[in-house]
This record gives sequence, structure tokens and C-alpha cells, in this order.
Amino acid sequence: MRSFDIPTFYRSPIISRVKAFRKAQDPKKKDFSPTELDFGTVKFMLARHFGFCYGVENAIEISYRALSENPGKKIYLLSQMIHNPSVNADLTDQGIAFLQDTYGKELIPFDDVTTDDVVIIPAFGTTVEVESYFRNRGIEVKKYNTTCPFVEKVWNRSAKLGQQDCTIIIHGKPKHEETRATFSHARENAAAVVVKDMTETKVLEKYIRKELPKEQFYRDFEGQYSEGFDPEVHFNKIGVVNQTTMLASDTQAIADHLKHVIIAIHGEENMKQHFADTRDTLCYATNDNQQATHGLLEKGADLAIVVGGYNSSNTSHLVELCEEKMPTFFIQTEEDILNRDEISHFDIHTKEVLKSSNYLPTNDTPTIIVASGASCPDAIVDRVIAKLLSYFDGASSTDEVIAALTTVN
Repeated sequence: MRSFDIPTFYRSPIISRVKAFRKAQDPKKKDFSPTELDFGTVKFMLARHFGFCYGVENAIEISYRALSENPGKKIYLLSQMIHNPSVNADLTDQGIAFLQDTYGKELIPFDDVTTDDVVIIPAFGTTVEVESYFRNRGIEVKKYNTTCPFVEKVWNRSAKLGQQDCTIIIHGKPKHEETRATFSHARENAAAVVVKDMTETKVLEKYIRKELPKEQFYRDFEGQYSEGFDPEVHFNKIGVVNQTTMLASDTQAIADHLKHVIIAIHGEENMKQHFADTRDTLCYATNDNQQATHGLLEKGADLAIVVGGYNSSNTSHLVELCEEKMPTFFIQTEEDILNRDEISHFDIHTKEVLKSSNYLPTNDTPTIIVASGASCPDAIVDRVIAKLLSYFDGASSTDEVIAALTTVN
């Protein structure tokens, strides 16, 4: 896989060395066991895969190239580049302005953008409608299109499903930028509906089985179905795609559930005429990160620190996985670690920022999991580890620990 030219301040002295070592040791990514950094007075456990993925590094590289190639011009991002406040803050510091917020509300009127300006499409992609608006006004949006290739893969798969007369079921958060973009592209080719989880999928099942009146469908899925959608007609043949940052296991479970519904209605011998296998749309990075987190949790720890943007879908899913096993604190940067006794963290259930006291374990040589989402710079993870390490007297130096890791293995 290619490497990207991104600013060096996103890199890190600790994590980059650990990743380089694991890559050399396991080039085919077969080993999902975690990396243990033993500092003597505390141990840190790192997942085999975490941090910037291909799509994020690609987006950052293109954005900085747009800056360097267009001095003096107004440069706009259609919305947040990725869901990480540090990355977005750095881009705005460089002079890039956001045209929309996360939910598609205009922050700067589109009409203010001229043909002399530069418009960057973010990694989540954008809707057909927004892209058409700028193209019809003669404003170039393809030159600095940072849409993740794996998001585009989902769009291409949706187009093929549409050509096969499939209705497209999209597993995603209805208001998320990527889901809105995928829904927009999908409905260009076929009937489409969004389900956010298994609970909504089981409601959808009742319409597939024709157990509920179609009038109720329009209430249950308001804002989540394409124009002209008819539940009595459009569930004859279906395929499932996803927002790439959702839990891959959840998407697969939804697809498997709907497949069994189709078999129950049409018979296994007719299944392929009514259900399309779409497991090839699952994002490798999301899948790898989540499998690596499972490998991490199998080892156990006293607590987990998960680092990333509070509005990051894939990071929130890592929090969910960790919460099942141990006390978990979701932070954005090392600054949320207020001191040895207090931490500021985000509750994904109440959507509130909380403060907790006595979060660090008091036992000898505690084990702390440090994980991060696909949009979190490794440099921030470095600083989180360094700050936590400062609270443990007598800890070995980073150089000693990295040297021991590479020597023993």
C-alpha cells in the first residue's frame, strides 16, 4: 500500500516505531494480538491496528496540496475533513474554511463561492445534489476530491445493485455526512432506505414480510427512504451496504438477518434472485481496527483510554467495545487528562462531557489500554501515553521500552 506525504507533526516518536516494528514482523496483517509496552511501573497495551487509515491520510495529503498549490486563493472544505478536532483546527489555522457543519447546514452561503475559489470534497464524500450545484456554476470540485476510496467502493457497489433492480438497504447513521452522501448516490440508481441498527432492521423486516401497512412505513422511516419508495414493491430484491465507519460485525449481522428473512419468504433455492451478497463493501480499515480491538480486549486490562473526536463514528464504536470489558474513558487529546486524579471524558450514551476522579488504578503495575480511531493522529496518542506515564514514578524510558520490545521479539 502506498505511503502519503502528510505533515510531520502528525507523526510520532513512540507510535511510529511500534507500528514500523509490527509491520516488519507481520507484513500480511495476520496477527491481531496487541503490543505491550512495559514501563515497569505501568504497562500500556496498544491494538495491532489503529490511527490514520488510508482514506484519512489520502484526504490530509490532498488538502495540504491544495493549500500549497493555491496561494492567495480562498479555499473551502464542504464540511469537516474528518471527525477529529485537532486535524480540522489545523486546517482552519492554515486558512481553509468550512462551508457546512456536520449536519449539512450552511455555515458560509454556497452562493459566496466563486469560480476563482477552491472547493475540497471531504473524506466522507458529498451528495450528488451538492456536487451538481457547484459543477453547474462552473466551480471545480473534482481536482481536490478527497472522498475515501472505500466510500466510493460502496457507491459503485450501490450502482451495480441498482442495475440489478435491487433496493439498497444502507446501514448507517441517517444524519452522518457519509450516510447522507451514500444515500444520495444510491437513490440515483435504485430505491434506497437507511437503517441505523438491528432494532430498525427488525422493524423493516415487518414491512418486507408485509406484516405492517405501508402508510406506517413512511412514519417509521421518515427522512430515511428515497422518493417514490413503495414498501409493497421495493423489497422484492435487496442488497445491504454500509457507512464504512459502522461496526463491520453489525453490518454483517444486519445483512445475515435480512438474508434469512428473504429465505423464509422466497425459499433458499430462490434466495439469489432476491438477495445480493454485499460483504465486499466492508471497509478494510474499520474491520482491521475492530478485530484488533477484540484481540486487545482478550488480553484484559485495568482500564481503557480511547482517543478521538467525539463525533467520530468509528471511535465511538471502539468505546462501545471497550466498555463491555472495563472502565473506559473517551477523550480527544492529552489535555483532557487533567491530572493524576481527574479526567474529562465524553459519555457516548448521554452525549455529555463528564469529569471522573480517581480514574487511575492503584494496584501495582496497572495495565492501561490506549486505543484511537481512524481519524486520530498518532502524535496525539503519543502525548496521551507520555502524560499518563508522567504519573508513574520510576518508569523506564521510552527508548528502553521500545528497544526491549524489538530485541525480545
